[in-house]
Amino acid sequence: MEAVAFLCLAAVLGWGFLWVWDSWERMKGQKPAGLPGDGSRTLLVIAHPDDEAMFFAPTVLGLARLRHRLSLLCFSAGNYYNQGEIRKKELLQSCDVLGIPPSSIMIIDNRDFPDDPGVQWDTEHVASTLLQHIEVNSINLVVTFDAGGVSGHSNHVALYAAVRTLHSEQKLPKGCSVLTLQSVNVLRKYISLLDLPFTLLQTRDVLFVLTSKEVAQAKKAMSCHRSQLLWFRRLYVLFSRYMRINSLHFL
Repeated sequence: MEAVAFLCLAAVLGWGFLWVWDSWERMKGQKPAGLPGDGSRTLLVIAHPDDEAMFFAPTVLGLARLRHRLSLLCFSAGNYYNQGEIRKKELLQSCDVLGIPPSSIMIIDNRDFPDDPGVQWDTEHVASTLLQHIEVNSINLVVTFDAGGVSGHSNHVALYAAVRTLHSEQKLPKGCSVLTLQSVNVLRKYISLLDLPFTLLQTRDVLFVLTSKEVAQAKKAMSCHRSQLLWFRRLYVLFSRYMRINSLHFL
């Protein structure tokens, strides 16, 4: 009886593995529906230096595969512990690893947008600043956090609120789309690539999964943020799904 149960379990696990593998192999050769094509001007909007590597590396590298022209807008210098100047340099180094040139990076160092989870950024101010950047740079696609902000940080959530306002009030330029990074529960957040089956079972508009070579590239980008590599962030790099998988939704 135990042998039969073991064989049934092995069969189920084997079927599940093959299903995941087949689904992923079919998806790798397809451009996600709704994404602008080759040459699209795409803007990654983040709150702090290290967000680009800690949360969005799969998206950055995935869009690079699709030959998007990536630029980055960071709404603060990350000066919560008076390390703003150091963190600006670390962001530039990280972006160099991820393939975003310095000429395509803008860091806002403004008292109106402090790096502080206890401060609520003004939605209208964030929205107007973001819209100006979108219009000046003829952006086709904006990528940022969703309503959960991945970690729940109020600065992350403020970016979503701003882009949501622009979208709902139809202020974005014609042809400009918005993608938001899906937040997940704590368990899924820290099971790395094991989260892929759950991700494939859920609805999403765009999915990026890194190859082993790209994972090494993402880790190298994160290692540029030396001032932030405390012990718990080193564990994050090892176990977080966001270093390997990004699932995103269109607004």
